[in-house]
Amino acid sequence: MSTESRSYIDLSGRTAVVTGGGNGIGKGIVHRLSAAGAEVYVADIDDSAASAVAAEVRASGGTSDSGAVDVTEQSSADLMISNAIDRFGKVDILVNNAGVGGAAGWTEREEGSIEDWQAVFEVNVLGIVHSIKSVSQHMIDRGSGKIVNIASGAGRRGSPGFAHYSSSKASAINVTQAFAYKLASSKINVNSVCPGIIWTSLWEDISARRLKSSRDTTSTGREYFERRFEGVPLGREQTPDDVGNAVVFLASDKAKNITGQALNVDGGSMMN
Repeated sequence: MSTESRSYIDLSGRTAVVTGGGNGIGKGIVHRLSAAGAEVYVADIDDSAASAVAAEVRASGGTSDSGAVDVTEQSSADLMISNAIDRFGKVDILVNNAGVGGAAGWTEREEGSIEDWQAVFEVNVLGIVHSIKSVSQHMIDRGSGKIVNIASGAGRRGSPGFAHYSSSKASAINVTQAFAYKLASSKINVNSVCPGIIWTSLWEDISARRLKSSRDTTSTGREYFERRFEGVPLGREQTPDDVGNAVVFLASDKAKNITGQALNVDGGSMMN
């Protein structure tokens, strides 16, 4: 990675693992970590997507490898961390970004089904727990580590018709705090980032679902999305790079005394 393209935070010599790194916000996080100098292991349930992002990093001069992971399975999370350590020798940073909006077909339902509730908690909550459990002893033995969980602004307040998702993200914030307490004595920082509205495949699905519910037959999904950020104080949408920049900061020594926090990256939609 050339010095010209590097961020002002230097993560050279550190290795990061990013779950759900094959697209959307995860892809943005991978590229920002690489721009800061980190070696990045890209993990995703879609192995080909993870491999493609890792190839992009290498093409830009960074160091990256990839592998498949199903964060709902402890054994799969264990293998992810083991593979990253085998490849890079250590894991300094874990970013739990993998997430889903519901079970298959969730965009066709006005209310979350039991299957939707189960799917989001298995991925958005237990996925975080599994990955932290996989890496925590390694970080404890080394006496340091940075863990960043990607929650959501939805976790700050309930969302009618989308309660299963917002509840899972509220749980992700609480899990962050619990592990921040648990791992603090080993000098391991655990924080979360709460993105606002970002045009990813998830928001495309959300827009389509809400347009169908409202019986709006004239607007496109993108038009619906753009109406949502009109009320954002800064008046603009957020991007995967914005989230990636926040992750880079929390993964750096500049945030060494920050733990158990949930950082909003939402243009001021929620202030606390």
